[in-house]
Amino acid sequence: MSKILGITFMDKIYNNRWFLLLFISITWGSSFILIKKSLLIFSPYEIGAIRVVGSGLILAAIGIPALLRMRRSTLLWVIIAGFFGNFVPMFLFPIAQTQVSSSLAGILDSLVPIFILAFGFLFFGIKSKLTQVIGAIIGFIGAASLIFFSEGNSENSQFGYAMLIVLGGASYAVNSLIVKEKLPELDAIKLTAAVYSFWAIPAGVILYFSGMIQNFEMQPNYIEPIIYMSFLTIFGTAIAMLLYFKLIQNTSAVFASISSFLLPVVAIIWGILDGEEFNFWYILGGVLILIGIYLIREKKTAPTSIPA
Repeated sequence: MSKILGITFMDKIYNNRWFLLLFISITWGSSFILIKKSLLIFSPYEIGAIRVVGSGLILAAIGIPALLRMRRSTLLWVIIAGFFGNFVPMFLFPIAQTQVSSSLAGILDSLVPIFILAFGFLFFGIKSKLTQVIGAIIGFIGAASLIFFSEGNSENSQFGYAMLIVLGGASYAVNSLIVKEKLPELDAIKLTAAVYSFWAIPAGVILYFSGMIQNFEMQPNYIEPIIYMSFLTIFGTAIAMLLYFKLIQNTSAVFASISSFLLPVVAIIWGILDGEEFNFWYILGGVLILIGIYLIREKKTAPTSIPA
């Protein structure tokens, strides 16, 4: 009986949209500081490749059979979704963070809902409520105030690198819309495993040509960055993306994107603990982001049925 109750409890947690949202926000909000720490010994290309290859290896037992059983049309959308959400951003963020702070990276990533609203309307004909649009705009203003008015922002001159993060956010938005609109009935675990299993192959090629496999020599100062890299790969990549797909399918791309409003708060906290600048604009921007979250939220609807 206790085992059955335990399974029922875990199933409720797995299907609770607010728990998923909170877990994803904390996990992805911590990814920026983990990338920063991993950059101490790994190159941006190595970080991106390791995240994808590691996740692919972890999930291969599920992903490869799932890929082989998919219809051709489904497989195509899975590959496209994986390219935008599970491959390209894995490289864009560490490249950007060679010049952009972890706090600013987290803030810029909060632009994802803006792209979802825009792309959803332009390419999928999805209409948003006025309050959602207003909420997204207010959230964007909060993020922008942190970027442009913070006295501690030393990355203003690194516009190109900052734009890589914006591009990564736009890429996540495309991924979210494809998952919701084209792959709503595909089991979240199989979807996550499939995309990482497929894109682990080109990521493995990148990792090989980066020279890390051939030239890596373990040193004492590598231990901590390797631990950070392991957490980033297992929790910040494989598990978080699985839960993100589940959240999208159970709710909507817009609701799931609320995590992009919460994760900057987590990123800023980690940045402060790591000695990054903090001032009044962080408080103001954080308040505006929270107001945006309140306005963009959706009324609870019946979750989408996900087949086993």
